[in-house]
Amino acid sequence: MDKSLLVGLTGGIGSGKSAVAGLLAEHGARIIDADTLAREVVGPGSEGLRGIVDEFGPEVLGADGGLDRARLAELVFDDPQARQRLNAIVHPLVAARMRSLLAGRGPRDVTVYDVPLLVEESVQDRQDFDLIIVVEAPEAVRVQRLVRDRQMTEEQVRARMSTQATDEQRRTVADVVITNGGRRADLVRAVDEVWRERISPAS
Repeated sequence: MDKSLLVGLTGGIGSGKSAVAGLLAEHGARIIDADTLAREVVGPGSEGLRGIVDEFGPEVLGADGGLDRARLAELVFDDPQARQRLNAIVHPLVAARMRSLLAGRGPRDVTVYDVPLLVEESVQDRQDFDLIIVVEAPEAVRVQRLVRDRQMTEEQVRARMSTQATDEQRRTVADVVITNGGRRADLVRAVDEVWRERISPAS
């Protein structure tokens, strides 16, 4: 591979996408997390935070002057139009930050952009990716993980899942599908194979 490679990594909540990102990092990929960028661009004093306050009011500010994410989530979770207004503020800022991070890539660098909602409302044009990896897991496994690891109730988990794309919708954009059924060794082998056959700079 003589050019840099941009890999899109996505999957539903509880699928184990972060575990896949970690394994790709062990192979030498640079991981950029869309959620991290989204938090950065609405940090204290930022253009993004000012835009959100102008749109939704000072009630979305916490006592420390930063964004009260829980309150903002309450306002937009069940309101598609409110989510669109929020995305219109945040997504352009995230896209600009992403472009700045990609600008310094070397000719053989592998960058993995971890985007939870790549199918639903990606801030990155899917055509920009050289490869898109979708991580899947059985629904029961996903629910169990989230109840155990994030202290969510099953009702909360299923509510979050209902707002996301289905596995079938994600597969329509996938170049590679990795199934994460829960066995670490199986996941390691799957990621190793994808790296060797589809990503490795030596390939």
